[in-house]
Amino acid sequence: MIATPVSVDVPLRRDEQGKLRIGGTRVLLELVIRAFQNGESPEGIVESYSALKLADVYAVLAYYLSHRAEVDAYMQKSAADADRLQREIEANYSPETLALRARLRALRDDQAAS
Repeated sequence: MIATPVSVDVPLRRDEQGKLRIGGTRVLLELVIRAFQNGESPEGIVESYSALKLADVYAVLAYYLSHRAEVDAYMQKSAADADRLQREIEANYSPETLALRARLRALRDDQAAS
């Protein structure tokens, strides 16, 4: 006989920088959610991030599906923060570094087009 179901704790923790991570790992919530949004199965996510436990991934995905608006807002803020930080870092690049980055991006774009 199955015992009465109990609530399951969502294995999310906030690190020192305010980022949400899965369980005791360093895997970011947004990595798991993006993989899921891209069609990856929970088992596939665990294969990609071997530090994760399958039960934790299922619990996090269940939380996401029940709190989609909040998680999406968190992910949008996280992406905006990353973009802002990237701009701040790039603002301090030397002209030589900026030129090198432009050449590397052009090479990457050429390779992607072929």
